[in-house]
Amino acid sequence: MSAVSKPFIHLKPLTRHHPQHHRQCLHRLLPIRLLSFSTPEEAAADRRRRKRRLRIEPPANSLRHHAPRPPPSSKTGPNPNSPKLPETVSALSGNRLNLHNRILAMLRLHHHEDAVLLVRHSIYSNCRPTIFTANSVLAYLLRHGRYADLLSLHRFVTQAGIAANVVTYNLLLQAYCDVRKVDIALETYTQMINDAPFNPSPTTYRILVKGLVDSDRVERAVELLREMQEKGYPADPVVYNLVMSGLVKNDEFDRVLEFYEELKVKTRVLDGGVYGTLMTAYFKRDMEKEAMDLYKEFLELDYKVSAVGYNSVLEALSKNRKFESEAIGLFDSMLKIHDPPKRISVNLGSFNVMIDGYCSVGRCDEAMQVFRGMGDSKCSPDTLSYNNLMNQLCKNGLITAAEGFYNEMLGKETVKPDELTYVLLVDACFGAKRVEDAIGYFTKMVEAELRPNVAAYNKLFTWLFKESKIDDVKKFFEQMVERELKPSEETYDIMLKGLNGAGNLDEMLKVVARMLEDGTGLSGEKLDFVKDVLKAEGKESELQRLYDEQAEKERLAKEQAEREKAEKERAEREKAEREKAERERANEALARLLQSKGKPPGQAGENAEVPAAEVVPTVQAGEAGPEGGETQAVSASTNGDTINEQAKI
Repeated sequence: MSAVSKPFIHLKPLTRHHPQHHRQCLHRLLPIRLLSFSTPEEAAADRRRRKRRLRIEPPANSLRHHAPRPPPSSKTGPNPNSPKLPETVSALSGNRLNLHNRILAMLRLHHHEDAVLLVRHSIYSNCRPTIFTANSVLAYLLRHGRYADLLSLHRFVTQAGIAANVVTYNLLLQAYCDVRKVDIALETYTQMINDAPFNPSPTTYRILVKGLVDSDRVERAVELLREMQEKGYPADPVVYNLVMSGLVKNDEFDRVLEFYEELKVKTRVLDGGVYGTLMTAYFKRDMEKEAMDLYKEFLELDYKVSAVGYNSVLEALSKNRKFESEAIGLFDSMLKIHDPPKRISVNLGSFNVMIDGYCSVGRCDEAMQVFRGMGDSKCSPDTLSYNNLMNQLCKNGLITAAEGFYNEMLGKETVKPDELTYVLLVDACFGAKRVEDAIGYFTKMVEAELRPNVAAYNKLFTWLFKESKIDDVKKFFEQMVERELKPSEETYDIMLKGLNGAGNLDEMLKVVARMLEDGTGLSGEKLDFVKDVLKAEGKESELQRLYDEQAEKERLAKEQAEREKAEKERAEREKAEREKAERERANEALARLLQSKGKPPGQAGENAEVPAAEVVPTVQAGEAGPEGGETQAVSASTNGDTINEQAKI
């Protein structure tokens, strides 16, 4: 028998000698020892009895109607205009984690369209994706240059109420910088500073500074660096390196040294990229001794250097006549200390630099051997690596070898040719006078549902005009228009000069008409060129005819738009009047019905209208009663419909 279920035998002597003390102890102990029963069965029965009582009777405190209420809290509710906090990584669990892994599997197989569609559908399901899942898809689209899809998905996710985190902003900023929309990136950065409930990360500043440097806006990059320091961020060698690289590009050697000395004062650990940039500056000023002294200092560093830092130094050596003497040895030492995941001293960029270096000195066989050795260092070549090797092989006239790597890509699941792959092959085949093969590769690119841009079409038109393939030019120009790619000024310049050189004046006039139609127009040199060509052919009036035809098209289009607008407004007015008349008939029918039931209309309220959801009992036209005539009139007024149907209008 348990201690809880033993009888209360020690109370008996207390009752005999100290009755008052017994009552006090019993009063004090009974609430605590309510489960002290002679047997466990009695205790269980008492528990069931108390549970039944609690289910039937409310607790005693609920009956205190006049109990004092707690004072209202001084804290106000959350501000609906305050920014929504992003989810933490703990939200990535259960079904949401399963969804995340499923989408990652799709991305690994390059089924990005299915992944995007699944994210969109899941947002309005019982298993909403986390911001981490959305970021994974956005990062894939960014890596593969699908910027329009990235912006569309980002807008959809934002409108769906999934709060962005700093990674989301960084992906968006990188996309804007990649397409040279740095001003929009800066506006997005300002919005993040003002509205986001978190601070930018160092990666944010790296992205923006690199975008500014690539756009030749070095001074704005310097301002952003100073702004980063004012906000209390520690000195970032990567940001300093980016600013220094921009200054090297502008031949501002003195300022490069100033930033280098400033960085050395603020931090002891320098990124390898800083050494590579400064070495490039020395080489550019023919200060080879200083550059090599800096290289020796780099080799004696007593801390780990990242693969990116090694790549910067490796590239500085390779591009300044030090490939065979220094770069190859440095790369071999990088391979020796490479021990992932403990230490990563090489990456795909390292192999790409070496491939460029070997091909630049005509050692393409060794470049292909380096490419094949990526797997030994646990690096898998991506599409960029294939394109880099194929580009170098095509420059060295090894088109057949480049085509072999292209066929290898077709046989892989994780690596597929992109637009750049096909453009490289098209240029190489045209250069080798393999015109039909070049046209075939461009056709395969379109059939693979890839999207060549305007620059790719411009290259194609240039090559086709050189080979006098006018029919193919016409075909691909029509294809370009059908794919909703607006020709650029360069496109029209190529088309006009090419068609004129081929003596095809009629097609040239069609191109001019197209320019007038899409709003590009003729101006400056193009206008003078077209006038001179038409004047030489004695067809000066043709240009005025095209202008008149375009003016007539614009007039007709404007009149059509005005007619459609007027027709739409008239239809909306008629619909509003029809709905108003139907409501009035329904209200009149209801009033007559209430009157026929002996209720004065006033009981329904003065000028009462029938609510849309109110249901009125159906009254048939032939229903008997003293008010039968009135009922027939009501039925006739509804054209045979019931009052219930009229009341729903």
